[in-house]
Amino acid sequence: MQTTTLINRQVRLAARPVGLPKPGDWQFTEAPVPALAEGELLVKVLYISLDPAMRGWMNEGKSYIPPVGLREVMRASGVGRVIASRAAGFAEGDYVTALTGVQEYWVGRADASVARIDLRLAPAPVWLNALGMPGMTGYFGLIEVGRARAGDTVVVSGAAGAVGQTVGQVARHLGCRAVGIAGGPAKCEFVVKELGFDACIDYKAGNLRDGLKTHCPEGVDVYFDNVGGEILDTVLTRIRLHARIVICGAISQYNNTAPVTGPSNYLSLLVNRARMEGMVVFDFADRYAEGVQAIAKWIAEGSFKTREDIVSGLENFPQALLMLFEGKNFGKLVLQVAPD
Repeated sequence: MQTTTLINRQVRLAARPVGLPKPGDWQFTEAPVPALAEGELLVKVLYISLDPAMRGWMNEGKSYIPPVGLREVMRASGVGRVIASRAAGFAEGDYVTALTGVQEYWVGRADASVARIDLRLAPAPVWLNALGMPGMTGYFGLIEVGRARAGDTVVVSGAAGAVGQTVGQVARHLGCRAVGIAGGPAKCEFVVKELGFDACIDYKAGNLRDGLKTHCPEGVDVYFDNVGGEILDTVLTRIRLHARIVICGAISQYNNTAPVTGPSNYLSLLVNRARMEGMVVFDFADRYAEGVQAIAKWIAEGSFKTREDIVSGLENFPQALLMLFEGKNFGKLVLQVAPD
């Protein structure tokens, strides 16, 4: 294939956002697709994962991963189809996941970050959800960092979102009681009736503290935090002796223009001899196959469900990303770049 005849549409970071990203923080560009070097793949990007972590990647400063550079293609995980290969082990027509970035085509080396996927196990968007980074975050975060075990009461915020879906369902498979926190009756109904959580508290409807007392009468053994802020502070008042708090994200804080607000109830960790630990999914990269195998088996058995919220069109990336921070997505947010 003459890759130089292809024109690649890309979304680049034009400025570092202050607060919520604005249209002017993005630049849409076009560039010819370069010829492949030995060991490289050309992938037509089909779907891109939209994740809260992307907001942190836009900020300059020390983090677990370098920030996206100004005028660089915005970082993102994607699923695509190989349309040309000069890499051993990959052939035209293979489907893969990789850090494709927000663009129509990706050219890169076939290293450990590129994985072939089997669409017979699940549709492409699910490989950006339960079988992708969010699923691996929930799986390893709960099992390895939260150390959940049968009989525990597990609470997860953002329960209808990508990571929360997995946390609650893995908890149920481990024999735990799963209690979600989500915004709105529709999301709470989905979490209980479709995903099989034992209960879900609508934080928008009233008193979260009372909801925790009702649904976690003996307290919380594991709290998987995706939102931070007031919700984290409230859950800390209900933790049990030797509880484990997994700090996965803090979506309520990502667009602050003032310093991040930390928990004022942190002394509950002392009183209850509890542990609060941050987790980054990349620390478990060498074990992804283990998590994929377990969740794919549950999906095949019908005991694990996923929900994806799909927005179409690369041009809609800026507006779609904001859905994460406005609570408008229902399920894992995915941007469809091209037809399967």
